[in-house]
Amino acid sequence: MFELFFTAQAKKFLKKLNKQDRVRIISSLERCRVRPFAHIKKLVSSPYFRLRIGKFRAILDIKSGKLVIVVVEIGNRRNIYD
Repeated sequence: MFELFFTAQAKKFLKKLNKQDRVRIISSLERCRVRPFAHIKKLVSSPYFRLRIGKFRAILDIKSGKLVIVVVEIGNRRNIYD
């Protein structure tokens, strides 16, 4: 099982959300810990991956050798890729 770490920017975004959205995002990330490559998609010309969570997207950096998932950024799907 992979370990999950959040950057300061991702934590800050989660704190701004209402409780229902926050729980939904965290539960999706927890489910992704078991088999992450079944739920994510590689971003084009980037070393990162994305996870769809309703109207939100999580940008992830996965280090398979160390079994670590770093949540780089979380945001609305319209603004996250800028």
